[in-house]
Parts: sequence; C-alpha cells; structure tokens
Amino acid sequence: MKQKLSALMAFLMPIFAFAEDTLDTGDTAWMMVSTALVLLMTPAGLALFYAGMTRSKNALNTFSMVMGAFVLAFVVWVLAGYSIAFGTNSSAMLQNVFGGFSNVMLSGINWTDLSGSYPTYVFIAFQGTFAAITVAIASGSVIGRMKFSTWMVIVALWGILVYAPITHMVWGGDGALLFDAGALDFAGGTVVHMNGGLAGLVLAILIGRRAGYPKVAMKPFSILLTAAGAALLWFGWYGFNGGSAFGANAIAGLAVLTTTVATAAAAVTWMLVEWFVFKKPTLLGIASGIIAGLVAITPAAGFVSVGGAFIVGIVGSLIAFWGVVSLKKLFGYDDSLDAFGIHFLAGLWGALATGLLALNDQDLLWDGPLKADGDRMAQFFVQVESVVVVGLWTLIGTVIVYFIAKAITGGSRVDEETEEIGLDEAVHGEKAMTL
Repeated sequence: MKQKLSALMAFLMPIFAFAEDTLDTGDTAWMMVSTALVLLMTPAGLALFYAGMTRSKNALNTFSMVMGAFVLAFVVWVLAGYSIAFGTNSSAMLQNVFGGFSNVMLSGINWTDLSGSYPTYVFIAFQGTFAAITVAIASGSVIGRMKFSTWMVIVALWGILVYAPITHMVWGGDGALLFDAGALDFAGGTVVHMNGGLAGLVLAILIGRRAGYPKVAMKPFSILLTAAGAALLWFGWYGFNGGSAFGANAIAGLAVLTTTVATAAAAVTWMLVEWFVFKKPTLLGIASGIIAGLVAITPAAGFVSVGGAFIVGIVGSLIAFWGVVSLKKLFGYDDSLDAFGIHFLAGLWGALATGLLALNDQDLLWDGPLKADGDRMAQFFVQVESVVVVGLWTLIGTVIVYFIAKAITGGSRVDEETEEIGLDEAVHGEKAMTL
C-alpha cells in the first residue's frame, strides 16, 4: 500500500509543481525589487545627475523638473498609458501601433491576474517606472529656460501620444508593428533612450538657446552631486536591465554581468579619451562614460556575450563623447545637459549593435533564432527599421506635443528676467542650498 501511494504521489507531483509554480515567489520578489531599483533611478539618480550639472540658480528647478516628470508620468501611465502600450485593439491595423483603451484606469485587470509567473500589477508598476524615466530624460535638454507649467503639460501629453505607442510597437506582443518584425530591444534602447534623447533635442531646438549660450560660462552646480547621481543610476540599472528578464533567472544574471562590463569599459574609455584630448581626466567625464555605457548596453543586455558587452560599451562611449564634444558644437544646438549626445546616440548604437552582436540562441531571443534563419544582416536591417520608425514617431509626436503645450500655457519659455534671476527662486521660491 505504501509503495502504491508513493507511486501515485510521484505521478501527481508534476501537476502539483505546475500549480505551485504558476505564481513564482522568487520571480515576484525579483520583479518588485527591480521596480524599486528603477524607481530609484529617476527622482534620486537622474535628478542628482542633472541637478549637479546645471547652474546653481537652476539646480532646484532641475531637480523639480525630473521629480515632477516622474510622478505625473506615472499617474498618466496608470490612467491610460498602460492600456495604449499593452492593451488590445479590435482593429488589426490599429493594433500595429496602439493597444487600445480596454484597460484605461486598469479596468479589466484583477489583483490576482498574472503576467507569466508574477502579478500583472507588478508588471504595470515596473513598466510605469520606464515610462516615467523616459520623459524625465528629455528634461535635461531644456533646463534653464522652459516654463514649469509647460513642462508638466508636455509630460502628460507626451506619455500618451509618444511614449505609449512606441512601447506598444516594440514590446506590445503579437500584432505590434516592430515586435512582429522581430526587432530586439531588451530593456529600452529604442523605447527609452533614443526616444527620450531625441525628444530632448527637438524641444531644445524649438524653445531656443539659453541666454548667453555658448559665450557665457555656465559652470556646474556640483560635480559631486552628478557623480553621486551616476552611481545611483548604475545601481538602479540592475533593476532596469536585470528586471527586463522578467524573472529571477539565468538571463537576468547575464544582463547583470553584461551591464557591469559594458559600463565599466565605457567609463574607462571616456576617461582615457578625455585624458588624451584635454590632458585631464575629469570626474564629470567618468560619470558621463558610466551613463553612456549603461545606455548603450540596455537594448543588448540579455542578448549578447561578455565579449559583445565590451564592444558595446567601448564604442558607445566613443560615440557619446563625440556627440557631446563635437557634434553639439558643429550644429550649435543647446542641449543643456547632453540628453541627446548621451542617451540618443549611445541608445542608437546599442540598438544597432544588438543586431550585429546578439547571440543566435533559441533560449535567449524572444522570438526564437535571429530573423531569416540566423541571417545576421537580416536582423541588423530589422534593427535599422526599428530605429527609423521610433525616430520618426518621436520627432513628429514631440513637435505636436510641444505646440499644444505652448498654446495651453501661453508660451513655453520663461521671461528674460526669470532666466537671469534663475528659475529656483523666480519659479519655486526656493534655493537649492542656503548658506
């Protein structure tokens, strides 16, 4: 009798295991931790990174622009952004671009629902932190001259009209334009960094240069704050990239290692190039190299080998350095804190490099092997298609959002006196530091 019972339990064990594994507590814990890590990146990491680089009279406004963007963008995400990004649409044609409005205010989603092996509510929160940091990145391009009211309107509209559709096209699953094409973006090279960096450049060009730029010296408020912000961003990025494996698994482990390798290699590269070109290795340069490496590896983190991560990080750093030091001077645009130079250019390189360097591994890639039965160039051209589509959508959408926000708030730029005094006191009635 005992033997028969043992045999029966052995037979039923896979069924019990499957039932117990439907919600995996390890995956759930990791995704909640990853959400918290990504949240830390914006109102702490990015805010400090940007505030330290801006002038002292605008440091508090800079922090407010980032933090205000985060909280408002997350609200917009819950209200409608998530539905547009990950909902379903009855029209197959519209499903290419929009997820629809079936989940507005998260309607139709129960707290017991699962996304794979963890709660859907956790997935919503995790993705909401991505939506929030993307628009916050763009703030770095217009610091020192944009009205806070205009910025808040832009944040709300941009999350709906630009960010959510792009997220759907890339990550929206079957029926979504770029997902069906086979585009690879592990954690947001196109969705987050190209998107936010290009939006920043568009806004910077539309609103115009800061008064006195580039003749007036605009010294950073505190390089130490910027370096601290870079360190917090690196720490939080393990949730950004590691969490994009959507579970406590081996792919998350790969993403954590490739993120570290690419970032360290990029920081060393920027330091050495700056040392060679300008004869001094600066802390700001090292911090910038860290961000360039983090951005570049983001779309590739769970798809490439350690060797590939070295290439992604080093080349990404060189491209971002060129963008910050040479490209901006060549074209004369005033991207205040180099959101375009670092986020867009390094993100663009990372997205394209993913097609060239992704491991042709059935267990790694979302949709099986590389496109066209492993044809490397076919995958590369899919990546080219994705960056073109995202770039055009961001460009056109951001222009539209800017002019709507400008009309709503009666102008996008602060007056000359406010710009001269500084936005901290003139707009917020506060100072970043009282001595």
